[in-house]
Amino acid sequence: MHSTVRTFRTPDGVTLGVEHFGDAAAPLVLLVGGTTMLSWPDALCHALARGGRHVVRYDLRDSGASTTVDPEAPAYTLRDLAADAAALARGLDDRPAHLAGIGVGGMVAQVAALDHPKAFSALTLVGTRPVAPGPVDDDLPDHDPATRERRFALALPDWSDRAAVAQYAAAGAEIRGDDPAAARTRAERIFDRTPGTAPAVQMANQLGMVFARLDCTPRWRERLGEIAVPALVVHGRRDPFFPVGNGEALAREIPGARLLVLEEAATALPDATAEEAAKAMLAL
Repeated sequence: MHSTVRTFRTPDGVTLGVEHFGDAAAPLVLLVGGTTMLSWPDALCHALARGGRHVVRYDLRDSGASTTVDPEAPAYTLRDLAADAAALARGLDDRPAHLAGIGVGGMVAQVAALDHPKAFSALTLVGTRPVAPGPVDDDLPDHDPATRERRFALALPDWSDRAAVAQYAAAGAEIRGDDPAAARTRAERIFDRTPGTAPAVQMANQLGMVFARLDCTPRWRERLGEIAVPALVVHGRRDPFFPVGNGEALAREIPGARLLVLEEAATALPDATAEEAAKAMLAL
């Protein structure tokens, strides 16, 4: 099944890199990158398209083919990213879309569903948490300390060196319990589609560092009870970065949400889970 890479310009003048799968006349599933669109596995996109959906995955600002200005000092907020999702959904289809977010993209998706409820018909949250990056609430599990220590002990690569960046990604994946070979391939693909080798730009694409500098206020966790569309929370049982308790909290606090725990998954969505995840998403 073929895909098509394009760009979309929002009414606010923001360019978003998008990739389309399936029939453009079918109901829309919009996949928020976390931070690049390649956070979403090809296998999942194809599985959703085979299930009769128009699948669109896209890059957040300052990543991939989307508008890049200054990843080290973003002049926008989390709520601006949420508005981008709503503008994209409305621009691609007259009907409300099924919105899905992974990792930090899941934070964008939560705020988008709360701030723009008429734009969305369903919500899927993958490997994310109900609070912004930084200190977590006392009842939520934080990053596994041993994993965090090993991860941050890795020396940063030369961000202009494709092989070094790929090796760094593979080493990080092994620490997190993900597939190093898959992480290496993904890092190479991200590198190849990143607009330039400037260190800040490559780092933003590979690590999503822009999110660490993003204004994510005010809190939204206390508003999760307002979400009135069918919701699915997907989380890897072995995720040491956002431990599964974060997904369990989301499923408790979003009315009627279903929790799907992928027993063999860690932080990333492995290709082997694509059919199971797609089946659950298509059931919403």
